[in-house]
This record gives sequence, C-alpha cells and structure tokens, in this order.
Amino acid sequence: MDAGTRIEGALEAAVARTVADNGPPLLSAAIRHAVFPGGARVRPRLTLAVAQACGGDDPVLADAAAGAVEMLHCASLVHDDLPCFDDADTRRGRPSVHAVYGAPLALLAGDALIVMAFEALARGAAASPQRLIKLLSTVTRGVGAPFGIVAGQAWESEPNPPPEQYRCAKTGALFVAATMAGALASGGDPTPWRALGQRLGEAYQVADDLLDAVSSAEECDKPVGRDAALGRPNTIAELGIPGAVRRLESLIADAMNSIPPCPGEEELRELVHTQALRLAPKRLVRSAA
Repeated sequence: MDAGTRIEGALEAAVARTVADNGPPLLSAAIRHAVFPGGARVRPRLTLAVAQACGGDDPVLADAAAGAVEMLHCASLVHDDLPCFDDADTRRGRPSVHAVYGAPLALLAGDALIVMAFEALARGAAASPQRLIKLLSTVTRGVGAPFGIVAGQAWESEPNPPPEQYRCAKTGALFVAATMAGALASGGDPTPWRALGQRLGEAYQVADDLLDAVSSAEECDKPVGRDAALGRPNTIAELGIPGAVRRLESLIADAMNSIPPCPGEEELRELVHTQALRLAPKRLVRSAA
C-alpha cells in the first residue's frame, strides 16, 4: 500500500473504535469531523518515510506511529480553532468542529483524539513492545509541556513570548516527533532525524506566517490576518515579507541537506521539498534547491 492508504487506514481504524451503540453519537461525529477529510497528512507521511529509510521492519508500528502523530495534529487544530484561542469558524475549507458541534464537544473531541493517539501506539507495538517506551517518550515531548504543542499554545497567553521558543513548540516539536518516531518504529537511531524535523517544522511555521499575512481565506481554507489581530509573534513582524521568504527558502534547503544517508534518500528529499513548499504563497517563494 502507498503511504496515503496506510495513513487513512490507521486513522479510520482508530476513529471506528470511538463508535459504540451506547456511546455519545455527537462526540463520535465531532471526532470524525476533526479527522476526515484531512489535509496533506505531511507529518504522518514523514513518519512513514523515515521508518522506511530505517528499514521498515515493523509496518504495523510505523502505521500506528503515523496515525498517532496525525491524530495529535488534528487535536491541536480543533483546540486552536476554539473561541478561547483563534475563534476560527473554518478549517480545511469547511466549518471547524466547534462551529458545527459547539465548543464543549469540540474540546472533548480534541481531548479524545489525544487519548486515541496513545492508544494507537500501544496497540501497534504488540510485535515490538521494547520500542514502545522510547516512542511514547518522544511523542509526548512533542505534544506536552514544556516544549510541545501545549507549550506552544500557552506561549500565546504570555506577554512578549520569545519567538524562537514559540515557533519550536507551536509547530516544530510535532515535526521532530514525527521524524524521530519513524526511526524508533523501525528500531533505528532517532538522533540523526531530529534536525530534519526541526528545520521542516520551522519552515512550516514561516510558511504559515506568510500565508496569514498575504493570502486570502479562500486560498488558505482558514481565516487569515490572525497573527496581527491577536498580536502574536510571527516571522513577518520580525523579518518583513522579503526576509521571511528568504528564511523559508533557507530552511527548506537546510531540511533537505539534513537528511542522513539512507535507502530512498532521493525520494525522501523530494517529499520534503514538495511538502515544504506546498503551503507557501506560490507568487513569493522560489523553488529551493
């Protein structure tokens, strides 16, 4: 199966476990709304690509890790859209979860997705239980405090948050978890893959800052202008648009150059290049070498 099919299968299996005859049907519907249809699934694709580069000897665990990373990403989007944060009524070109089901169910759906992610990891490690502890430690660091997504969201509530720490937590941490989890799922050394996650995570944050500043809601499939309206730290305020574009192009090149020698190296470089450029305003960004 190709990566897209594997990812969707892992997510469908996890979401299906939330449906029960005597369970709350609106919660199940809100969870499904949060996960399907998805975006580009960049983070889980990275997880599977790194897992394959490290030997790919346990595809069940690799699929579970990829699905877990994407569920955590979806949970972060649901919470990010809530009225207490971005108050965004659209996501991926359609109404956000809280716009359809209300804030209480959206909050619970995000919570459920976090739990589902770790359940998926536990289920997937049946054949390689010795890999589970390091996987759990790596993934939790990417989503919790003081360095993960939770910390990134919390920095938005602090006065004058440090831009670098904010970006690393808000976006970079889950990319690092995605690449390192791919290595761990195949019994590989995760350390050489940290830099790829760091560079690509920062590139995605810079691209998102550019989109928020210069694009339309129709182009982005979500509200724009939120950074300026909410006074958030962002690359545009620091560097201006030309400086942010240069920074993005530099990060994409650094990300590709950070890939260690491995089977399928050229295919992985192409995946990184294509996905890194996908979100950036096409009229501003040149193709990085």
